[in-house]
Amino acid sequence: MISVTKLLLNNEHYGDNLRYVKEAKGTQHGTTQGRGPVVVWNCTRTCNLKCIHCYSSSENKQYPDEMTTAEGKKFIDDLAEFNVPVILFSGGEPLVREDLLELAAYAKSKGIRSTISTNGTLITPQMAQSFKDIGISYVGISLDGIGENNDRFRGQKGAYEKALRGIRNCMAVGQKVGLRFTINKHNYKDLDDIFKLVEEENIPRICFYHLVYSGRGNEMIKEDITHEETKQVMDKIIHWTNDFHDRGLEKEILTVDNHCDGIYIYEYLKGVDPEQAAAVAELLRTNGGNRSGIAIGRVDWAGNVHCDQFTPDHTFGNVKERKFADIWTDMTHPILGGLKNRKPLLKGKCSTCPRVDMCNGNFRARAEAITGDFWETDPACYLTDKERGVE
Repeated sequence: MISVTKLLLNNEHYGDNLRYVKEAKGTQHGTTQGRGPVVVWNCTRTCNLKCIHCYSSSENKQYPDEMTTAEGKKFIDDLAEFNVPVILFSGGEPLVREDLLELAAYAKSKGIRSTISTNGTLITPQMAQSFKDIGISYVGISLDGIGENNDRFRGQKGAYEKALRGIRNCMAVGQKVGLRFTINKHNYKDLDDIFKLVEEENIPRICFYHLVYSGRGNEMIKEDITHEETKQVMDKIIHWTNDFHDRGLEKEILTVDNHCDGIYIYEYLKGVDPEQAAAVAELLRTNGGNRSGIAIGRVDWAGNVHCDQFTPDHTFGNVKERKFADIWTDMTHPILGGLKNRKPLLKGKCSTCPRVDMCNGNFRARAEAITGDFWETDPACYLTDKERGVE
């Protein structure tokens, strides 16, 4: 995750404390020794929508082996023991779990910051108030276009209006909420309208996700945008971030799943603010780039542990059988162990890139989807040789 706001403007938000803190004594692989990663828990695979890019290939049906309430609480106890800072309840659609609020409140009671990733269509005024009452820190709601464009992407007519209503319901009770937008060739031209929506609705946060080829997202490889179009997207994000700031509108703007974005911002700043560019270079090296299997992990609906949401084919253990911490710190699996210190394993241009200390080889799931080799070059690297520092 790249905080565009932090890099361009040096503004501070909560997540920056996890992303850009210098490694202190006792710190290893991007997380403090004895402290766990941010954990995404796909607490259900069931979903009321059928999004064309869904990494879990979810449908509106019941799936076997989902963790029970009791198993979920035991899992949360293990996360608290491991000093996990944040749990992100995701899906499928997490709001279809009848015990979601109970589980989220339980995590909060254990000192874990609880957040929710949702399509927003099920957030009633009462649900929004419940989020606020139990102390949900943040609700991320997915919108992947304006109006019918979002509905086509989400597989249901009226999904846009329902999601927008969910956003407004959260805003009405003072529940922190933001947008999640997955970039692809069908919606990247909607960016100006998305930023206008953020301004009109006074939404404080937006995350732009680069497409990862996983689940039904594997079927969208040909629908990803080109490298040149990715740069156009980044130019718009930079423009709007600066524009909001210049007009006194405080927004947190982030990009997700492509650490080339940080380097692209660094290269942009070199031409307009060399002093800030130098500070950004230090921040990017401090962050270390992609930290799948290091500072972020995923547990699916059945309790299987993965290095992130988009790498379901590599499983390291199951939390019904072993504590999450024991699985996460077991370096015998070649993928999980390799991710902790991946630079010697990277291939292609990633293996010799002068900027690898800023991106850490980017996203392994895309490399494997295209080449069949987990350690090959991420095909979504859109940087030129000059931008990568290759003379």
